Formats: sequence, structure tokens, C-alpha cells
Amino acid sequence: MQQHERPCGRRHTPAHPPRRPRVRLALATAAAVALTGTLLSATAAGTATAADGTHAPRADFDGDGIGDVAFSASGAYVSGKKDAGQLVVLYGTKTGVSSAKRSAISQNTTGNPGTAETGDVFGADSAYADFNGDGYDDLAVSSPLEDVGSDKDGGGVAVLWGSEQGITGKGVSIADAAPTKHDRWGRNLAAGDFDGDGKADLAVGTTSNVIHVLKGGISASGTAVKGRYSVKAPVQASGEGSGPLNLTAGDVNGDRRTDLVVDGFETATGRYWNANYLLPGTGSGLSATGARQLKAGVITGIGDVNGDGYGDIVTGMYWNKADNGVTFPEAADGGKVWITYGAPDGTGATTGITQNTGNVPGSSEKNDYFGYELDLGDVNGDGYQDLVVGVAGEDLGSVTDAGQLVVLYGSPSGINTSSGTQSFAQSTAGVPGSDEKGDMLGADVKLDDVTGDGRADLLAGSYENTGNGAVLYLPSDGTRITATGSRTVSPSASGVSTTGYPNFGANFAD
Repeated sequence: MQQHERPCGRRHTPAHPPRRPRVRLALATAAAVALTGTLLSATAAGTATAADGTHAPRADFDGDGIGDVAFSASGAYVSGKKDAGQLVVLYGTKTGVSSAKRSAISQNTTGNPGTAETGDVFGADSAYADFNGDGYDDLAVSSPLEDVGSDKDGGGVAVLWGSEQGITGKGVSIADAAPTKHDRWGRNLAAGDFDGDGKADLAVGTTSNVIHVLKGGISASGTAVKGRYSVKAPVQASGEGSGPLNLTAGDVNGDRRTDLVVDGFETATGRYWNANYLLPGTGSGLSATGARQLKAGVITGIGDVNGDGYGDIVTGMYWNKADNGVTFPEAADGGKVWITYGAPDGTGATTGITQNTGNVPGSSEKNDYFGYELDLGDVNGDGYQDLVVGVAGEDLGSVTDAGQLVVLYGSPSGINTSSGTQSFAQSTAGVPGSDEKGDMLGADVKLDDVTGDGRADLLAGSYENTGNGAVLYLPSDGTRITATGSRTVSPSASGVSTTGYPNFGANFAD
């Protein structure tokens, strides 16, 4: 779900945690009439669904009723500028996604505020909602390492408007709330309805512990329709690793207001213990009052896996039980996924899943990175959110770090680990490609309906071809994920240069 610079670690552990390989970056005057943003988007069945992680809606940038996906190629060269970055959108069709129907947007694209420059890493993070209320989903996109005047790595955020043609590059810049006071404006982004007014809000993170929220949608001039406010998350506020590592939006307590999970480090400066918190949505917006500490992990998804109407928090703790001579009591060799069940007061029971749990495919081995990435969506239409887990460090035979995908299905009792489990690799029959060293299939994952049949399909990023990247599409057959009809989308076929390390598909929009 979710995104970038994710140094792993565990709270209350006095040690620097190991860093995973190929770490990703953690990371215009128009019409005078202010447009109101709405968070409701039509599903394939025509009903309105609140756009938060509980209901796992799909983005629809071109308004055709079929889900679309957007993702980063933040290391891409643009006009010879290294790491200038691009954002890619694949548009859903009745036969799924491919490079045949796509957009590749850079800061040099006409209408996009800003200019492609070396090291900007445009597209590093993104979040979608209908911010201007015109019926098309829009896309907030960051360039967190952009220099702004004398503010090195000050960062930038733009909202690109959806339209009948999809994301074309037309958009507006969102002004930094505190220029020169921090670095990396837009380091992380999340969209939700934090105050329950039916309008889309945008949460923006930086390298401080202050989260800035733009209320009620985005106007044509790039301002928040209902103003801005800020909230301090109880995570580290200064020093390396400060600020949120990830932001994840979803309704956990069932009150129809979006809550926010903040993955970060503990507040003590210079200490590298992962500490995650749930910030509740209220009638006036996000609040740090009542913030609840969660299980450790630096990748989070929110979805209702047991059908009780509350969003469940699923967190990836992908590191080993012991690293650098330090033991992490709640971790497991090869990685672990924690589920914290939603409840009326916020959170309920917790349960952990590893590759040694039940019939989960594979076995727990050091550096498998089970939980490196994860996402939720309803693959079979039974009303329970299903879970895909990226196992990006999985060795297959003699091939190291080939990567693997594990699919687990929701049920009335939660995620079912005893039956119906699935796994996919590039060596799986019918899946294009082959297992190769360092591909790390599962570098990011997404469950979204991109065929319009009301069933979530699976997309997975990898570091194919030494950092070029690729996106694997595996459709739902209505009951399960299948290799039949699968395909790989490459950067070169999608308008992205393979010079350097574009990392195409490394981070999907949420």
C-alpha cells in the first residue's frame, strides 16, 4: 500500500535495524470558482463507495467505470535528467491493463506544474480521490527531493486532474505549508474523508512529525476548499528517520470517517525502533488525541477481512527475528504479517501470519521479506477483503531474491490460512518471464478491479532487469487469481526510458 524509504526495525529495541536492498525513496492560476472535492466514486455496480481502505475502491481516472492503476517510475531519466521521475497510469479495460492504454507523465508534460530536473524523483508517492468533484478521480503526486529555491530537497506536490482522457498531465501545484522549515514536502500522501463530510481530504507528510491536511477537496488554483490544518503524529520529529515512513487511510471503527495509520519511529531522537499509530478521524478531522499504538511494521493496508463492517489493519513486519545481534520478539525469520482487527473503539484482537502458519505457501527462511508489501481487495466477490503479500526476498531454487506473491482469502473468521491459499512466481505455469536473481517480484503489490467485473485483479511490481522494473498483471477469474490471461507491462513499452534505474512499478498509488 503503501511506499518508500522503509528502514525496518522494532520498537523498544536499542539497535539500528537492517535496511532492505534497493530501498526506495521515502519518500498552477486557473478558474476562479472553487470546486468542491467529493470522495464518492461509482463502483462497477453503480453504487457509491467511500474511498478509503476499508472498501478498497479502485481509481477511475477516465470515468469509464473500470478501475485504473497509477504507479511510480521515480528513477526515470527525463530529457537527460537523471532521477527526474515519471508517473505511469494504466487504464483498465474489459481485458485488463496493458501498455496499449496508458499515460506516462513527467514534470515536462504539458500542463504539469514544474519542470523535470535531476533528482526530483517525481512520482515517488501518489494518492487518488475526486478532489474537484467532477466525477473523475484525480491524482496527488509528489516530487519529495525537488529543490525549492534555497530549500534543498524541499519537495513538491501537484494534483493532476482526471478527465475523459484520463490523467493527461494538467494539474495544479499544492503550496508547501512550511517552506524552508523542513525537507521533502509530499514525502508521503494519503487521501480520505477524515471529517466525514463526504469531501476528499489530502494528508501530506514531510520529514517532521507534522501531518498537513487539506480539507474538502482542491480548488482550481491549488488551494484547499475548506482550508488546512495540521496534526502532530507521535513519531520521531527530527533526525534521520524522522516523520512518517508511510501513511495509510481507512475507516477502522466504522463511523464513516477515515482514520489514518502512521508508520514511523519512536519519538526519541536517534533511536530506530519502529512505532506505528492509529490517528482517528473525527467530526473536525484527524486527531492525535486518542492515538493508539499498533503492532510494528512499515507497510500497512486497511480492509475488512472478516466482513464485520470494521476496517482491519494489516501490517508487514518483513525483517528477521534477529538481526545485527538484536532480537525482535514479535518478528519471525523471513517476515511476519500482523492483523489488528477493527472495532467500534478503534482496534481489537491481533493475530500474526508467517510462511509457517497453516498452509501459507513457502516456509519461513531468513531474508524472505514476507510482508515486504501487501494490499487488500475482494478477488471473489464474497464481501470479504482478500490479502496479497509480497515476498520480495524469496529464493526460488538457486535463484536468490527472485520474489514471490502469496494470496490469502478473507472469511467470517478473518484471513484463511488453512485452505485456498495461492502463490505465484515468474516460474509459475502461465506467468510470463522467469525467475531471475534480484528481480524481487512483490516489490509492490495492488489488488484492484481493472476489468470492470467487480472482482479485484492482482498487479505486482518488480526490479526486473537490474532496476528497470516491470508490472505483472494476474487477473481474477471471478473466484481466484489466475495466470490465464496474465501479462507483463514493461517501461520501454510504456514511454519510460530504461537508462539508469527507473524502478518502474516500485510504488502504486493508494
